[in-house]
Amino acid sequence: MSRAKETSGKKEVRNKQLKKRKEKAQRKLERKENGKNSFDDMLAWVDEYGRICSAPPTSENKSEVKAENIEISVPKGGKIKKETIIKGKILNFDAARGFGFINSMQLYDSVFFHINDCSAEVKPGDKVEFETEKGLKGIKAVNIKKVS
Repeated sequence: MSRAKETSGKKEVRNKQLKKRKEKAQRKLERKENGKNSFDDMLAWVDEYGRICSAPPTSENKSEVKAENIEISVPKGGKIKKETIIKGKILNFDAARGFGFINSMQLYDSVFFHINDCSAEVKPGDKVEFETEKGLKGIKAVNIKKVS
C-alpha cells in the first residue's frame, strides 16, 4: 500500500523521525551494555570530616555514640523563652466574623486574634497588650487588654 500524495517535505520529516527512533534505541542498547555497574561501585562513604570518599572508613577513627544523646527535633518548651506581655496596635478587625490582626514591633509581624480572647470591645487603631500562644495555623494573641 502506498502513501497518498506524500510530498518530499512529509517524506523528509518521516525519515528524520525514523532516524531519531533508531538512534534512541541504539543509545539505550549501549547504556544497557556499558552500564552494568556493580552495587559496590555505586556506594559512597563519608569520612569523619564529612567528605565523600570511595573507601569505607577505618575502624580506628570510629567513636561510640549513644542514641539518647542524639537530638532529632527542637527541644520541648523548656528552652524556649516566652515574652509575657506584648504591646501592639489593632491593624484590622472584622466585627462580623469576629477576628482581626494586631501589629507588634516586638514580634515584627502581625498576630491573629479572635474576639473571644479580648476582655473589651476593640476597633482598628486601638492600642492593646496581649500574650501569645501557638494556635492551629501559627501564633495567635490571647488575653488581649485595651490600653489607653
